Amino acid sequence: MHASTVFPLLLSLVSSVTAACTREQLLSSASKFVAAVQAGTVSSSLPLTTTNFTYQENNKPSTLTHSGGPFSQPLKIDLSRSTADTQACATYTLIISSSGSKPYVLATQLRFSSSNTSEITLIDTISATTGSLFFNAKKTLEYIQKQSWAEITPEGGRPSRELLKKVGDAYLDMWTDANAAGTIPWGTDCERVEGSQYTRPCGTNVPKGGSKTNNGNRRYVIDEVVGSVDVLCSFDALQGSRYPDSHEIRVEGGKVKYVHTVTV
Repeated sequence: MHASTVFPLLLSLVSSVTAACTREQLLSSASKFVAAVQAGTVSSSLPLTTTNFTYQENNKPSTLTHSGGPFSQPLKIDLSRSTADTQACATYTLIISSSGSKPYVLATQLRFSSSNTSEITLIDTISATTGSLFFNAKKTLEYIQKQSWAEITPEGGRPSRELLKKVGDAYLDMWTDANAAGTIPWGTDCERVEGSQYTRPCGTNVPKGGSKTNNGNRRYVIDEVVGSVDVLCSFDALQGSRYPDSHEIRVEGGKVKYVHTVTV
């Protein structure tokens, strides 16, 4: 086959793969995940791929039904919210369960087969409960349920994927890079919810370097439609720590509006 015909064919194949992960399909799959969490049927009712499915909990491989785990029993869900990353074929879902027998705040990324959006290849969860950093699910619910995470309109006002990733990385780099905080477009009314700790505006009293250990193992879900980036990571910057962590940031009008952290 001549090179002039190969290149258009490759472009066609790439386009077909990208098109396989639509926002509607991803959010529908996330909704089914939330329903399964509530019913306690994550391991049995979801389309987990049979060839290479992985479940990771707090940055370690695990099993969905392990005793005492968040998906081993039904959870009463007080709040859930999902975002979609059509480029990475992934979703991020925040779940707050504050009124059940064991409270949880769950930060979960789902990843799907690029050729079949309905097949889940990875469930990646940061599972915070009693004893986790600043944990108080009722307080967290109180703060977050007042926030608006509606789609950003008009479409031309949405932040780019590049900006969102840059903001997410800069936030996690503040502990090691003295200049990182200065690159973040802080909003004057930005709210930060760290577990149950509330700060407004959120650009004050932030780290300015000092650690030699980077916050690593970063996994991203970026949704330009709602202006959000979620980064699951290993929070390693504090001395002797390797905390499983989720940092989610929303950007409105080019400025940081919300920061959520879930840290175990």
